[in-house]
Amino acid sequence: MGLFSGKKGLVFGVANKNSIAWGIAQALHNEGAELGFSYAGEILKKRVEPLAESIGAPFVEECDVTSDEAIDSLFVKVGEHFGKLDFLVHCIAFAPSEELGGRFVETSRNGFRIALDISCYSLIALARRAQPLMPDGGAMIAMTYFGAEKVTPNYNVMGVAKAALEASVRYLAWDLGKDNIRVNAISAGPIKTLAASGVSGFRKSLSYVGKVAPMGNVDQEDVGQAAAFLLSDHATRITGEVLYVDGGYNIMGAPDPSLMDPDAKNE
Repeated sequence: MGLFSGKKGLVFGVANKNSIAWGIAQALHNEGAELGFSYAGEILKKRVEPLAESIGAPFVEECDVTSDEAIDSLFVKVGEHFGKLDFLVHCIAFAPSEELGGRFVETSRNGFRIALDISCYSLIALARRAQPLMPDGGAMIAMTYFGAEKVTPNYNVMGVAKAALEASVRYLAWDLGKDNIRVNAISAGPIKTLAASGVSGFRKSLSYVGKVAPMGNVDQEDVGQAAAFLLSDHATRITGEVLYVDGGYNIMGAPDPSLMDPDAKNE
């Protein structure tokens, strides 16, 4: 019997087989979870449906998380199909490509609004609809990044959105704690995904972190295992936390001297 045998959950954010959300879904499926998936747009439908089918997950529904009506409609279907939920996985983030490069001071009002709405507010909106479907308690997780805490060049407005997301995780954890619902976030190191490809200079960042982090770069499986723990009954009193799954990169104050300018003089 797996860790999630008899448990049901909804996963948002799968874009393809390289998605962090898919890595999480695989880990949950391997432990016996019954999963449903939600995607945004017809293009993603063609990618998500075969993946869901590969693990025997028939519930695959579109949802525009910027629309309250669309979210309401989705959760009516969720309630009809599953009856109740035990967990929710939020791997949703977006900012217009022109906002993910160049100077942060040039961030547009519309780009800021879009990034915060999709990347942050969507968690609150989904949590509000999921809460009634968790009468016996449950767990939710969201994905964040170190750029929420420290400046990461070119991450720009997404860093601000992720900082707001982390704060929302804490407030949701406080508010939903009375319902025995836990809310946490995972701050993963850089991973090659469709979303990451939209950030200017990502390949260089991936290479740099791989050299600086004590345990090197992480992958989707690493994040999936951590997510499974946070969503499981093994984490029943853990809530409002940000768990770093980044090979230790976040502990570093300065890189190994061997990685610095080889022409610099030793003093």
